[in-house]
Amino acid sequence: MSPPNTALDTATLDQLFTAARTHSAWLDQPVTDDTLHRLYELARMAPTAANSQPMRLVFVKGREAKEKLKPTLSPGNVDKTMQAPVTVIVAYDTQFHEQMPKLFPSRDMKSVFAAQSPEAREQTASMNSSLQGAYLILAARALGLDCGPMAGFDKAKVDAAFLEGTGWKSLFLLNLGYGDAQKLFPRNPRLAFEDACRIE
Repeated sequence: MSPPNTALDTATLDQLFTAARTHSAWLDQPVTDDTLHRLYELARMAPTAANSQPMRLVFVKGREAKEKLKPTLSPGNVDKTMQAPVTVIVAYDTQFHEQMPKLFPSRDMKSVFAAQSPEAREQTASMNSSLQGAYLILAARALGLDCGPMAGFDKAKVDAAFLEGTGWKSLFLLNLGYGDAQKLFPRNPRLAFEDACRIE
């Protein structure tokens, strides 16, 4: 029997949580394709309903692709996104159930999801992709990257420019790179346990 997990050390917890920040300014340091592959290898381990893994990612990295993304952004998100080495379109696949024979071979989960309404399937895809997206941020931090998640963009324009014909729908954007810590704002407060939690 495997021994129980042990708590991570303080430095690791700082990197993943307590010292990690949302970045808007970036150092002129590229993110390699190999790092993006490693990032996905970690993020795909997130728990999802029936191992459905509905998250889909588009890594917008090249200058031409960034220019295509630019008109979809809210004004306040343009500069930091154009400067970021990579912007990830975190999306979900409305047809995720087509992959179920591969992802859940012990049971016919494709038919289970196919029998649901399109609205119910999309809710499953969106919720589980949000969970995977959170893992994506933690995986990026674990690899030494900084993150800048954003909701300020026109989803219909992003979907038309990058996802048309795929059945994928954008959920949020995530800037990735190596943040310029000198340009961070002071961290805003977090709610105390007593304000956000109950033990019953």
